Amino acid sequence: MWLMGCKPEACHNLDVGMSSKGLKEKLQGATFPSSTLLPPSMASPMRSLCTDPARYLQSFRLFLTNSTEHQCMHGFIQRQLPAVIASIGNGKSTINILSVGGGAGEIDLLVLSKVQARYPGVPINNDVIEPSADQICKYKERVAETSNLENVKFTWHVETAYEYESRMNAEKKSKKWDFIHMVQMLYYVKDVPATIRYFHSLLEAQAKLLIILVSETSGWENLWKKYGSSLPLDDLCSYVSSADIKRILDSAGLKYQVHELPSSMDITSCFVEGNKDGELLLDFLTETCEFSKTAPPELKRQVMEELRKPECSEERDGKVLFNNNLSVIVIEP
Repeated sequence: MWLMGCKPEACHNLDVGMSSKGLKEKLQGATFPSSTLLPPSMASPMRSLCTDPARYLQSFRLFLTNSTEHQCMHGFIQRQLPAVIASIGNGKSTINILSVGGGAGEIDLLVLSKVQARYPGVPINNDVIEPSADQICKYKERVAETSNLENVKFTWHVETAYEYESRMNAEKKSKKWDFIHMVQMLYYVKDVPATIRYFHSLLEAQAKLLIILVSETSGWENLWKKYGSSLPLDDLCSYVSSADIKRILDSAGLKYQVHELPSSMDITSCFVEGNKDGELLLDFLTETCEFSKTAPPELKRQVMEELRKPECSEERDGKVLFNNNLSVIVIEP
């Protein structure tokens, strides 16, 4: 799943110029059956897809083309988000929204349109935390091309979530927000519980914190629990799913609701030997550059078998459809 971290809106982290050494596996309490795991050889030619940003971008774009990722997010925003934000601006002269990892702004602007529809004419401050200057540039272009944003004031912060928190603490600021959203970005923070705790502390009394990430019911969960430790390790991103977030929230005693978003990705081409699109999708699924060419034969065989199993995919109308389900978690103040 996006570098089992790198999902759609999260891919911007590759533009920041961070060096990457592969994917750090941080499955809390996960058990890895010894029969399926192959310890990576010291001389293994496998390397993280993060080390080749151009190929990552290629595979990411193909992922978006072959999956219903954005469609299912759009559906949630159209049909279910209005109820989530129904009371965030009650009695407010201005509504303050914070987007953490806003990327190029596609999802942010959809969210804003729903807030505007619920609170017509009310001024909105929309702050964006995004470490990629390139993504922010694209975001600004999107804003310039979008009508009906006259009552929205945008402020962009070119920094990571951790850098934002550190700066706010250093400046002894603790601005409160009416709505905070984190779409596909928690794979990139070093300390997930601390990050959630910090941003939750910034919620106003009627506010909501919304998180979107890969679901525990998805094929990603199964694939990476079994094979994550056999794939290139990375200090940049980690694998977390809705199961991890729910454990964190339960241990903190926080109230939340979960919405499941069914999504799939057509990976049929992965099973056509030598197919270029299939090789790119395999790279994306395994977070490994040129996986089909560099993976040990036994690991490749096992991963290909796994991808066809019902825990990962379903076969329908001659296609192999990978389970790309997402979870939306809405946290109360």
